[in-house]
Amino acid sequence: MHLNAFTDYSLRVLIYAAARSPEQVSLTELAEAYGISRNHLIQVVRKLAHLGFLETTRGRGGGIRLGRPAESITVAEVVKATEPGFDMAQCFRKGDGGCRLTPVCRLKGMLAGAADAFLENLSQYSLADIATPRGAVLKALTTPGTVPGTPAPAPAATTA
Repeated sequence: MHLNAFTDYSLRVLIYAAARSPEQVSLTELAEAYGISRNHLIQVVRKLAHLGFLETTRGRGGGIRLGRPAESITVAEVVKATEPGFDMAQCFRKGDGGCRLTPVCRLKGMLAGAADAFLENLSQYSLADIATPRGAVLKALTTPGTVPGTPAPAPAATTA
């Protein structure tokens, strides 16, 4: 299975918001923590707010926070809401995608079963499960050198 970048960013935003809950998080803080463009995150946050996963506050001092408790948001729910579909093969597309094998092919059923199992597995985990331990998540996202594009601190000089 392959998740698109939008779903990846959505999960990251929600993980960070859960780790900081109940505090509000700014988009600038999110962008810096993950090394992701603020403009990309704006689109993600809009969608997540529309879906009820986030609450947003506009203006100076604004930001985002979870719209529901982290325990009530499953990973599968986020994936289903942010993935345009699991078109794993041409035959999954509307109107069967024009594949000549559709009437006799067994692959579509197998792939559909795999997608169902994938989502069933993800439905066992909540946002709270993947955002814990909170301290470790926040440390990983705020320690220089742990985020792509962030330089690691220079080694301390030793004296003999």
